[in-house]
Amino acid sequence: MIDFSNIRSKILSPSHIIPASFLITIIVGAILLMLPFSSADGTFTDFLTALFTATTSVCVTGLVVVDTFAHWSFFGQLIILILVQMGGLGMIAMASMLMLITHKKFSLGDRLLLQDSFNLSSGTKLLKFLTRVIKGTFIAEGIGAVLYSTVFIPQFGFLKGLWISIFNAVSAFCNAGMDVIGPRSLMDYRSNPIVMSVTMFLIVLGGLGFVVWFDTLHTIKDGIHKRFNPIIMVKRLSEHSKLVISFTLILIFGGALFIFITEYNNPGTIGELSLGGKLVNSLFESITFRTAGFATIPQENLSISSCFIAYVFMFIGGSPVGTAGGVKTVTIFLLFMNVRTYVSQEKERVIFNRRVSDDSMRKASAVVFVSLSATLLLTILLSIFNPVPMEDALYEVVSACGTVGLSRGLTASLNSAGRIIIIISMFLGRTGPISMIAFFSRNRSSNNRINYSEGIFYVG
Repeated sequence: MIDFSNIRSKILSPSHIIPASFLITIIVGAILLMLPFSSADGTFTDFLTALFTATTSVCVTGLVVVDTFAHWSFFGQLIILILVQMGGLGMIAMASMLMLITHKKFSLGDRLLLQDSFNLSSGTKLLKFLTRVIKGTFIAEGIGAVLYSTVFIPQFGFLKGLWISIFNAVSAFCNAGMDVIGPRSLMDYRSNPIVMSVTMFLIVLGGLGFVVWFDTLHTIKDGIHKRFNPIIMVKRLSEHSKLVISFTLILIFGGALFIFITEYNNPGTIGELSLGGKLVNSLFESITFRTAGFATIPQENLSISSCFIAYVFMFIGGSPVGTAGGVKTVTIFLLFMNVRTYVSQEKERVIFNRRVSDDSMRKASAVVFVSLSATLLLTILLSIFNPVPMEDALYEVVSACGTVGLSRGLTASLNSAGRIIIIISMFLGRTGPISMIAFFSRNRSSNNRINYSEGIFYVG
């Protein structure tokens, strides 16, 4: 097992180790996917295709240049599924899980690195938290697979139906958006209540974040024991959980309403569905925009208005300490909070009667600025090397940087340069925010040792 403490102290900081672990896993995955046993026809797969597939799997994105169900053999699909699971939980968490299983002792460096990988402010009961994350993940995916199997086993037979169920459950929970059903993905199931509801539930559950999970479960359990009513239970949630849950609900239902209105008469999307079908698929689209990547309607048929809301939702992503990508809900909320506080000339930024630290505000601004800058630069590069409509290029890059996996039919037609740009986008999207947060949370002795006199700068 890798001795994280030695690496951490002698070579790299956590902000380097975390993306390095993703990169190494991607390279190993690409090599395995190149081999003949990974392809359906038993031939070698070219390196760029294998690298793209390994990256989209580890970065839990879902953009593909070859059909997952057709190009890869069972072993290839199994490799992809393992990469998705590792990418969803994070390589450091997976390595730590193996250390727990083999009863290997955790050094202080190992604990600090694990704490950084989960972006936790405290290392208290860290190994207990890791154990609960692993158990919770497998329980959620297991329940999802069982529910999926009630649909897929009768349709595809026991073995294939079971495999599709397991693959979809892991992919949905990890917000990967990949499937092995067929060329139309979930489009043939957009009227199936089980497939739609299970997929949405797993996506939201994975995207909420493990901290919110455990806080909510503890609050409910404690509330039932003490016979609290639901209102008191909600009030006893932590400020982080209340912010994540409330903001997530606003995004989900607000996005669904927007899509329902803009796509209501669009025959290429939901225009020909029943009223119930329109409502369900609008809700599904709002959820899948935020890093999931499953599609029940062709994305290339979306109106420009819906594309705009998709850009916003894909950029925001899910919530911290979960399987989703994006800059995260809390980050965006803090950014808006900072603006509101300045405009209203309030002295402190307060959420649910808790003050937000200046350090948190600076982190939020830095993450959003760097992510937005990278997205715009990569979009320009993609449009240069692949002359396509700007809305399609932006959709592709935002989807990749947000680790969403939705595409307006562009991915498979990209040339080599375009595929490399999207590979970089996916990698930055999965590791960038994590690395930036780890980087900005470290105090550096060289920072502002000299006190300068205040200058006059005209802003706005």
